Amino acid sequence: MSEHDDSGEDCGCKVGRIIDQYDLAALNDDLVADWTGARGERRSLRQLAHEVNRRVLRSAMDEAAMEYRDGELENIYRILTDDDVSSGSRTETRRELEHASVPIEQVERDFVSHQTVHTHLTDCLAASIEEPDADERIENARDTVRALQNRTVAVTDDTIGRLDNADALSIGEYSVLVDVTVVCEDCGSHYTVGELLDAGACDCSGE
Repeated sequence: MSEHDDSGEDCGCKVGRIIDQYDLAALNDDLVADWTGARGERRSLRQLAHEVNRRVLRSAMDEAAMEYRDGELENIYRILTDDDVSSGSRTETRRELEHASVPIEQVERDFVSHQTVHTHLTDCLAASIEEPDADERIENARDTVRALQNRTVAVTDDTIGRLDNADALSIGEYSVLVDVTVVCEDCGSHYTVGELLDAGACDCSGE
């Protein structure tokens, strides 16, 4: 069972500001309905954050009168946010958006996290649901690990860059990759965190 009021329409949080700035009038109702499952299957906070960000990007592209085909917006958003996309592809896409007069730096600053969406839903919209199910707990865990990996990449990249600039280290074009491996000491199976979360169990469960 969920509860919801409309007090979030004039809230001062980041999502509330985005709703006003990008004219996303229907976003509050959609967020509550999708989070609580009022229209069918529930969507996770991570999925809702991506939906908010796609709407922000679409609004900015429409405001700039940028033409795009069906499915292209989703691909542009994927290139901007997916960890597996090369830095070259991301840079090229950002340049195309800038050339079309889309303020991509501001748009990316306005992208929200799942924690921000949760705060807006619970504090501003007074929405509530039962305790998260197993799927949502998995998604939250995935987000937590990914955030730590991204932080490690950023710190390492910054450190190497400063050493290179100070001529304390010599390196060409480089990329920083962070992989976390989970090893079960009982069955000896190896997984990346993502693989383990997707599998839901190690090889012990099949013994």
